[in-house]
Amino acid sequence: MKLPPIPFFVPDWENIPRTEHPGVRGTSFWRTVEANGLRVRMVDYAPGYESDHWCARGHVLLVLEGEITLRLKDGAEHRLAAGQSFQVSDDEANPHQAFSPRGARAFIVD
Repeated sequence: MKLPPIPFFVPDWENIPRTEHPGVRGTSFWRTVEANGLRVRMVDYAPGYESDHWCARGHVLLVLEGEITLRLKDGAEHRLAAGQSFQVSDDEANPHQAFSPRGARAFIVD
């Protein structure tokens, strides 16, 4: 990954305002830091959360707590528990969708 020019920054995640992002079911809450086109997020998924869209944006995601299942448009599902991650590049042909029956916290770079 080639990162754009960004300043050194140590985020205090608990003091970064969170934004609410409702899904088809449940809600996710994002704490976001952005610099020069790079977005870094701490995301909390409420129990029962299910994404309301197919996402084609590339991500590196690490599950910190709980469990997240990623659905691919071809029907494949990948369950990730705490300590597991996935990465995918921008890909309009192979979007993904997240759901979290029990809730989760993830660190995401995109």
